[in-house]
Amino acid sequence: MGKLALGVTVGLAVVSCTIAGILVNRTARRRRKWSRVVRVLKEFEEGCSTSIGRLRQVVDGMTVEMHAGLASDGGSKLKMLLTFVENLPTGNERGIYYGLDLGGTNFRVLRVQLEGRRSPTLKHQVERQPVPQQLMTGSSEELFDFIASALEHFVSQESNDFESPDDQRQELGFTFSFPVKQTSVSSGVLIKWTKGFVIEDAVGKDVSECLQRALDKRRLDMRVSVLVNDTVGTLAVGHYHDEDTVAAVIIGTGTNACYVERTDTIVKCQGLLTNSGRMVINMEWGNFWSSHLPRTTYDIELDGESPNPNDQGFEKMISGMYLGDIVRRVILRMARESDIFGGVNVVSSLSIPFILRTPMMAAMHEDDTPDLREVARVLKETLQVSEVPLKVRKLVVRVCDVVTRRAARLAAAGIVGILKKIGRDGSGGIAGGRRKTRQMRRTVVAIEGSLYSDYSMYRDYLHEAVVEILGEEVARYVILRLSEDGSGIGAAVLAASNAASK
Repeated sequence: MGKLALGVTVGLAVVSCTIAGILVNRTARRRRKWSRVVRVLKEFEEGCSTSIGRLRQVVDGMTVEMHAGLASDGGSKLKMLLTFVENLPTGNERGIYYGLDLGGTNFRVLRVQLEGRRSPTLKHQVERQPVPQQLMTGSSEELFDFIASALEHFVSQESNDFESPDDQRQELGFTFSFPVKQTSVSSGVLIKWTKGFVIEDAVGKDVSECLQRALDKRRLDMRVSVLVNDTVGTLAVGHYHDEDTVAAVIIGTGTNACYVERTDTIVKCQGLLTNSGRMVINMEWGNFWSSHLPRTTYDIELDGESPNPNDQGFEKMISGMYLGDIVRRVILRMARESDIFGGVNVVSSLSIPFILRTPMMAAMHEDDTPDLREVARVLKETLQVSEVPLKVRKLVVRVCDVVTRRAARLAAAGIVGILKKIGRDGSGGIAGGRRKTRQMRRTVVAIEGSLYSDYSMYRDYLHEAVVEILGEEVARYVILRLSEDGSGIGAAVLAASNAASK
């Protein structure tokens, strides 16, 4: 029995050592896998670095490209398109004006009443309608007939609250957010369709003329007096409310910016005169590029797999269309390095482009529950992952933070680049080693778009970076103001200001 007991004891000891060895090996493997995942995160954080020095280089790069784009067509990644908009609203406009806003699969018809004085709110009515799918690939005549029909119905429903003189021909502002070569304040030739529209016979045509013919056919006594894109509309509404508004930025699914420029600086159009000596410039800043932008392998892969490679580089780093997919790509790399999300099915799900949309990313990033329940919900509903450890959820939030912070800080650098170009960044107000703040002018930038309005972390990071770049002393003169429904209302207000200037 003694020998048998000894043998059993030795056997159990061997088994225990074996089990212990297996556990130690498993623990070591888990640690190695986790270390690889952490390494992926650290490398990504370093690649997305937006130090103040780098942001100031981006500011300078934006300003240089703006100068180049104003000097010649094709001289810069920034198109710096002329809008021929020189008469911005003063607040003295009176009357009823209409707006049409076609920017995607939905369009809006608007009626705005102006009382001849600035007010915090504008009296207006809006009607939204989807564009039928078949009209997005039909003929230009069919599309514009449909729009004119909707406008006709809207006008017929005018309430007694909106009264205009019977002898007043109605002025119509048209927001058309597709690439257009503007030829005057009220006309422009369509360069190409985007956003799912493929109406070949419209390319190369003046879109204002197409709309005007549809209106005349229905005997609507309206004139298309202004053709703008959504950014210019946002600037117009901002200027109506506050005359210190000098720029507007759209930060939503896509991104763009415009600002008020002196005509004597527009070298590519020397001899172009305006009564005001200024003109709104549509930057098309989504295509901005600089070697100082913190581009990672994930950005390169996204760009290469997109329908427009080597195009819209800035937009792909800062706008809502792409942020969620950058997060997806980083998490996919982590999943391939380790099984922290569990199994092949997750890798398969994560391999689907744009399966993780930016609103989902924002929901995870802003999850303030102790156990990150919202992160768990999004991962489960999107990737069919039922159980994700808390430390992995925290890792996902960290990736979201890196992507969002980089995007917002780069957008801030772009805004400061505009301010520097027009002398509103305080760089000219230095004397004796101190800024001459008495020379600083109050400056308002109107910002529209769901990424900015709905994503508080993005908005906070953007504001923080503007202050960091400009310095607190100068930044207090710069107001970033949220604009809502600006693109459509702005077209109607611009129709009013242009009518008043004649």
